[in-house]
Amino acid sequence: MFRIRIGQRDVEGYLFLLPWLIGLVIFRLVSIVASAGLSLMSWDLLQPPHFVGLQNYQDLFADNLFWTSLFNTLYYVVGSVPLSLILALLAAFLLNRPLPGVGVLRTVYYLPSVTTGVAVALLWQWMFEPTYGVIDTILGWFHVPGPPWLGSTTWAMPALILMSTWGIGSAMVIFLAGLKGVPQHLYEAAAIDGASGWHQFWNVTVPMLTPVIFFNLIIGIISSFQVFTQAYVMTNGGPANATLVYILYLYNQGFSWLHMGYASALAWILFIIVLGLTTFIFRRSAWVYYEGAGR
Repeated sequence: MFRIRIGQRDVEGYLFLLPWLIGLVIFRLVSIVASAGLSLMSWDLLQPPHFVGLQNYQDLFADNLFWTSLFNTLYYVVGSVPLSLILALLAAFLLNRPLPGVGVLRTVYYLPSVTTGVAVALLWQWMFEPTYGVIDTILGWFHVPGPPWLGSTTWAMPALILMSTWGIGSAMVIFLAGLKGVPQHLYEAAAIDGASGWHQFWNVTVPMLTPVIFFNLIIGIISSFQVFTQAYVMTNGGPANATLVYILYLYNQGFSWLHMGYASALAWILFIIVLGLTTFIFRRSAWVYYEGAGR
């Protein structure tokens, strides 16, 4: 008969894990179950909730703001994720060289990614200011008229996408770790075959980095779908709902308009979208090369 033996060290390990497990159960698992139940109810926080079944989900598909927020979020994801990945890879490639003070530069590139989101949003809001903002001032030096940025329905979302490059530090550090793991003998063999620097990068570095690119891609997509602070602080969804992203609309439904059941339904729809998209990407990950795995 199979028996599980738990020793003293196992008990000590579980005791160390206990605070995290309690937090996971109370603040995550219970909340997930509660939101699933609330999505089937109508509740304004003031009156007792009452069951409405799938009515909240049916109302979603007739809600124009739902589709607007979903489109804006997809716009942000498609714009910010590739741009951030390319810039993070470029920064990692440049900072992987043995240059004087490269450690300081790596720190400088990484620090913005751990800065408070509200502070960063206020900083960029000032930078995008059309009258005295830094960006339009620099464009003025080259006699290029700067757009109104956050005051324009055309430029507001590109401004948020541009701002997303501020936080490439985390992806850059992961790319740096991946670059350190590329075997040097591959570069030597490529050099012997006469490969130029670009060919070595494209045919050696990029294939060996595909697991890291894949990881940063998945994390970037998930985090981009949850964009909130920038739109809330800088534009509050404006102008004319041009930056009304999904999480901001969810927040407004739940905490501004007290439609908690509807907000819970929005949360579950977002979960299904992100789950479906990441599952699709995983199933189409044949381009990822795992050394020693025959792929």
